[in-house]
Amino acid sequence: ACFRLLCSLLIPALFLSGILCVCLVVLLWGIRLWIQQRKKQLTSAGKDEKRPLLVAFFHPYCNAGGGGERVLWCAIRTLQKKYRNVTCVVYTGDRDATEEEIVEGAFRRFNIKLTHPVKFVFLEKRYLVEASLYPHFTLLGQSLGSVFLGWEALLKCVPDIYIDSMGYAFTLPLFKYLGGCHIGCYVHYPTISTDMLSVVRNQDTRFNNAAFITNNPLFSKFKLVYYYFFAFMYGFVGSCSDVIMVNSSWTLNHILSLWRAGACTSIVYPPCDVQTFLDIPLEEEKSTAEHSIVSVSQFRPEKDHPLQIRAFAKLLKEKRLGQQPSLKLILIGGCRNQQDEERVNNLKRLCEELGVSNDVTFRINIPFEELKRHLAEATIGLHTMWNEHFGIGVVECMAAGTVILAHNSGGPKLDIVVPYEGHITGFLAENEDSYAETMAYILSLSPEKRLQIRENARRSVHRFSDQHFEETFLLSVEPLFK
Repeated sequence: ACFRLLCSLLIPALFLSGILCVCLVVLLWGIRLWIQQRKKQLTSAGKDEKRPLLVAFFHPYCNAGGGGERVLWCAIRTLQKKYRNVTCVVYTGDRDATEEEIVEGAFRRFNIKLTHPVKFVFLEKRYLVEASLYPHFTLLGQSLGSVFLGWEALLKCVPDIYIDSMGYAFTLPLFKYLGGCHIGCYVHYPTISTDMLSVVRNQDTRFNNAAFITNNPLFSKFKLVYYYFFAFMYGFVGSCSDVIMVNSSWTLNHILSLWRAGACTSIVYPPCDVQTFLDIPLEEEKSTAEHSIVSVSQFRPEKDHPLQIRAFAKLLKEKRLGQQPSLKLILIGGCRNQQDEERVNNLKRLCEELGVSNDVTFRINIPFEELKRHLAEATIGLHTMWNEHFGIGVVECMAAGTVILAHNSGGPKLDIVVPYEGHITGFLAENEDSYAETMAYILSLSPEKRLQIRENARRSVHRFSDQHFEETFLLSVEPLFK
């Protein structure tokens, strides 16, 4: 009787599920045809009656002025130089700036001059991808928000080639299956990584894993299930890409394990403005009464400035035993908001507690020329972020001629602070003790030995130049144009 009851319920349920699936497929196919029709209406042929190829970049914060934006404008300039019958489109939420102001900003900040006009599609729903809107389940909230933002973008302009250049992977199926586009993406940082899963699994307290979760086994297990579900979905949407570009070996390893699309994945190092820093003359150090140690990074929690201050305090305590030149730590960085400013105040309090306030200088939102001057005068360039996906600041320090000391993880470990032609280019450390010891070792070297390391580092950073980016970017995106 139970079996007959189950059969009587199961067969109608399967039949209904089948009908719903067919209806869903028909609906999606209808939407795709409707979107293709809109595409024909929205686009027109050029003078030679051949419609230009529309290449759209999804970059809601294109006017932000960071490393990701430098990649965007270099990519557009590269395509404009290579392909004649291409119109580049940028989907952006920067409605507080005009098209001319955005292009002028790219030239002013990055010295990137575009050869042809760019079409901007201004989006109204950018607030849907802002982290502040989702105090809990932030990853899921932002990802679902990006789908709605992507839908707005698709309705306003249907491109031939779609490139997500900001990490909104959940928009990829939308443009592939409904928009009928060729899909490319440039991944600066995986939305979720296997490292994040291990942090939750091991119940480690970090800036993205609060103490109240790590202290509660039930909360930790729930968060782990949520992260695994999100990682599965992230892998599914990412695998929709026809071309995947990543910015470092560290990002490559994570994307390969999550997206499983090795055949179409390649490393394209971000274009760093190395030439500007290489213009700083590299000279042997003159006898000096003071050595400066410079850190360049935004005042964000993951950059781990407290580690820099504690390691410096430890170094200072040990150095004072001998009669060496005095030491100065200069923390250079950008403050985006009130939270960042409060973080700086906390760092200043830490300096007071450790008794190093007179030896630590904070330089906030300084002009570029002042940044260059500090790097030109510095002996050591300091970087402490764990698992930095690439590390443009590390490259800049090396190009400027400082002896770099970076974290033994992520991009600095795998791609940047690596031997070049068999010669040492810098140093890596992991904790307070190893940072203090390595700084002491660098300072104990002769000026001649330090000069050799600085010269090796400078030669190595040509791998991260604009020209190298252009070559590898064009090789990677070529399949999208076939």
